[in-house]
Amino acid sequence: MTKWEYATVPLIVHATKQILDQWGEDGWELVQVVTGDTGNLVAYLKREKG
Repeated sequence: MTKWEYATVPLIVHATKQILDQWGEDGWELVQVVTGDTGNLVAYLKREKG
């Protein structure tokens, strides 16, 4: 069975692509972006545990 690890990452609107590209380089896959309690964007990411 595949095991996953997860991360939540605050996103800065003017640097969203750079932030997600950086995490993607480390093998993280974007699952969802939501608006947090304070109105900031939060990215949820996952990658296979290895």
